[in-house]
Amino acid sequence: MLAKPVIPLTSIAPRDAMPARLPPNGKRFFIWTIGCQMNEADSAKVAAMLQEVGYTKTDDEQDADIVVLNSCVVRQAAEDKVAGKLNNLARLKRQKPDMPLVLTGCMVTKQQEKLKERFPHVDLFFDPSEFDKLQRVVPELSMLDDDLDSLPHYYQPEAEAGQSGVTAYVPIIYGCNFLCSYCIVPYRRGKETSRPFANIVNEVSRLVAAGVREVTLLGQTVNAYGHDLPGTPSLAELLTAIDAIDGLERLRFLTSHPKYMGDDIIDAMAGLRTACEHMNLPVQAGDNEVLRRMRRTYTRDTWMERIAYTRQRMPDATIATDIIVGFPGETEAQFMQTYDMLERTRCDKVHLAMYSPRPGTLSARWEDDIPHEEKFRRHQALEALQERICTDINSKRLGQRYEVLVEGRSKGRWTGRTRGNTLVHFDDDRELLGKLVEVDISRTSPWFLMATPVGTPR
Repeated sequence: MLAKPVIPLTSIAPRDAMPARLPPNGKRFFIWTIGCQMNEADSAKVAAMLQEVGYTKTDDEQDADIVVLNSCVVRQAAEDKVAGKLNNLARLKRQKPDMPLVLTGCMVTKQQEKLKERFPHVDLFFDPSEFDKLQRVVPELSMLDDDLDSLPHYYQPEAEAGQSGVTAYVPIIYGCNFLCSYCIVPYRRGKETSRPFANIVNEVSRLVAAGVREVTLLGQTVNAYGHDLPGTPSLAELLTAIDAIDGLERLRFLTSHPKYMGDDIIDAMAGLRTACEHMNLPVQAGDNEVLRRMRRTYTRDTWMERIAYTRQRMPDATIATDIIVGFPGETEAQFMQTYDMLERTRCDKVHLAMYSPRPGTLSARWEDDIPHEEKFRRHQALEALQERICTDINSKRLGQRYEVLVEGRSKGRWTGRTRGNTLVHFDDDRELLGKLVEVDISRTSPWFLMATPVGTPR
């Protein structure tokens, strides 16, 4: 998954689906999150738990009675930001010694003793998704311990201005069984563990009843879902069950692994009412030797064939992928294989990253032999290619009509996404939050579309 800072929480679930909630106790919580969508979902779960026992959310850490930081180590820059934030909070901790300061996320796993020495002002470290540990500093949480998995990841007792609650992330599988040579995530989040089928369907049902219209199912390898459960239910079966929930408009999932992207999943996407025509399938490199050293367990042709089949079943499908440039030993010819592959497949979105070694991974033992300047040049070359491709793709959308799910406002305009996950902005004086609006595209750019609304929103 792409690491990105995520600060706000928009978590909603119907009150009658929850354990009895304690009245407000005057205490406030602050949660700071960096990293992937799974981290965002974990933070929302923590928020749900605290709200259930009477805490209210604050956007100012100075006003908080408990501060929770959710960390990421996919890139060194992310880990450095977490360390900087913890150091900045040392002064606040001195001013409020009784305020619990908590660190969770991928930075914590197997690092707790080192972190205690480095950040002695932190009261609690807990591994990703081990939510029960939080009751060590919030004893009231013990009443939720019996049925934590049934507590939705999205709960907010009152709507907040500017926040939608229209979309929600729902984790369905934790951990990863792959050991890609550059990736630290399996060492921090552990082996794959699927959530029970019924729990997921029930959670989505509660979210939809509360007003959520789009759900994204999450997992480090989301399409491996179910292999460890009795009866081995598949992601395709889960998509089908969730599609039957009345009131749900859109269904997405990420992040997938090419090895597990079977025809059954793509066929389900093509045939289900709510499944969006958008495939997120990271490839990482376009050269087979680089892929082998990355331990990705597939070839360039495998990934391209999966994209071709997706477009065969859904001609209008949009495609997103991930690329790492400057992997140890990557030659110019191997980089050009990646360039060629992207030029051929014409993805709608490419998340680009320059390789950086992560301690504890296999590739960290190898020489990081590609100079930063060369990594940057390759990154820029792919960015320029992608801008050219996206400019062409979006230019063909001029004058086309799309249905947009309105998620909120940005710079005074309504903003939302098409079923293909293309960002659209438009002006309208009506209250459209959470509405499905048909729009005609009036202006295009490589990264978003401008539009004019038509017809009656629903």
